[in-house]
Amino acid sequence: MKIKNISMTTMIMIAMVLGIVSGIVVGPAIGNIRAIGDIFLRLIQMTVVILVMGAVIEAVGQIAPKDLGKLGGKIFSLFMISTVISAIIGIILAEIIQPGAGIDVKLTSATDIVAPQQTIYEMVVNFFPKNIIEAMTAGNMIQCIVFSLLFGMALSLYSHNTNDKRILDSIKTFNIIILGVVKLVMKMAPLGIFALLAWVTGTIGLQVMVPLMKFLICMAVGTVIILFLFITLTAMYAKVSPLKLAGKVWRMGVVAFTTTSSAISLPVKMEDSEQKIGVSKRISQLVNPLGMALNSNGLSLFLAISCITLAQFYHLEMSLVFLIQIIVLSTLATLGTVVVPGGGLVALAIVLPSMGLPLESIALLAGIDWFSGMFRTVLNVVDDALIALIIAVGEDEFDRDIFDGKSADIALNSGN
Repeated sequence: MKIKNISMTTMIMIAMVLGIVSGIVVGPAIGNIRAIGDIFLRLIQMTVVILVMGAVIEAVGQIAPKDLGKLGGKIFSLFMISTVISAIIGIILAEIIQPGAGIDVKLTSATDIVAPQQTIYEMVVNFFPKNIIEAMTAGNMIQCIVFSLLFGMALSLYSHNTNDKRILDSIKTFNIIILGVVKLVMKMAPLGIFALLAWVTGTIGLQVMVPLMKFLICMAVGTVIILFLFITLTAMYAKVSPLKLAGKVWRMGVVAFTTTSSAISLPVKMEDSEQKIGVSKRISQLVNPLGMALNSNGLSLFLAISCITLAQFYHLEMSLVFLIQIIVLSTLATLGTVVVPGGGLVALAIVLPSMGLPLESIALLAGIDWFSGMFRTVLNVVDDALIALIIAVGEDEFDRDIFDGKSADIALNSGN
């Protein structure tokens, strides 16, 4: 088999295995290879803000003004429902597996993670930007999305009132060019992922996983259960094969698993939603970027399991009210949280003090954050694509020919 015929997904998986093995064999000496991985992450992240803003503006700008409210309500409702379900499953699994029971790990207060000191009032107000350039510079995705939604609404009103599509067409062209940049950068994905995983396993080591293996098992089982549930329900609603649907989301899942970043996985998620699953570009460009900031099922699962694990570690009594608080906080803390590696610890710093758990407990889970991030990012990314499919089916914007591969067959036959 020639190298050029190997799919990018296969190359990434090979790189993942080689990276882990290299890290174990070489050890800490391989640490400097992290630079290659960091360069890859930076090159992807440099386009994320404008990619998200451009996609949301284009998607909202081409929706008829009368349809905006109805579609937005559907999207937000599905985001909230899926996030709450993920938190509930996390609590149930943590109660069954008991990851916090019998852990003998010395906690230290040495952690750079601190909880944002803000009230609920301040948190809500901070969703809205006072300076969009400042928000873009800081990478504040929720503020950038709020601006993009308002810009898109204004563009929609302008386009429909004047029938002038020039601005919308220019934004579409700009988005195509940005995606072209992303595709160029993604060519180095196998090398970047190899470097990142070699660094993680070489410097942190797999031994850090042993005391908290039950926690990672809990995350893995939760991820599988939620994916199975959501893929099955989505397939039933869309009237497609669940196995075929699972195959369609495989590549974005692999990229999410190996990079542990929803932001970095976004271009692949959007491409596969449109070109493999058959979701219309309009729906994909609206749901997928919004989902990256507002729909974090994997993070909700992680926060719920973490709270139960630490409560078990400290031998705390967990009442029904305590469990409901975990569900509510695990859901709210996912709104607009950091979408790059390490963001889970920031969200955990928000939740723990509210649950009466000591902030230094984060040190217990910090060592395995990269590994737990693999599972939560897969859920964050794949579930966004599934919700995009649900919305597309409901809006009659699901192309079954693309899903079944008939479009490719037609194009192939027409070329002969």
